[in-house]
Amino acid sequence: MLVAVATAVVLPSIDRGLKKRQAKQSVLALAATARDLRRKAIDEGKLKRLTVEPRKNSYLASGGDIIRLPDTVEITGITGGEPVGDRLTQFVFFPNGSLLGGEIELSDRRGSAYVVRMEAMVGRVVVMRQ
Repeated sequence: MLVAVATAVVLPSIDRGLKKRQAKQSVLALAATARDLRRKAIDEGKLKRLTVEPRKNSYLASGGDIIRLPDTVEITGITGGEPVGDRLTQFVFFPNGSLLGGEIELSDRRGSAYVVRMEAMVGRVVVMRQ
């Protein structure tokens, strides 16, 4: 009986913790992708692009695969970047280290929100918790 009560109390806490971790892991992976694109643009001397599609809850790096976010995490806001059609936004990384700046916000269903901020002139990519 005691085990059943303990399980009923502990399992929901573990589930919440795992879902929060998914949001954080997703935003860190997105930021790492942006940093890698900036590095590749500098090293290869070629433009690189990060294309975000909020309706499909996904993003694509130049020359990479489409990354779909977990069902528990969604793209909830984009500022800056360059619109491509009516569904996509792309962030461009230039060979001189600068980039077309802006922010991408990811949130989980419980209200935890994170922002990947890409600073245009200096090319810095920062993760912030909202």
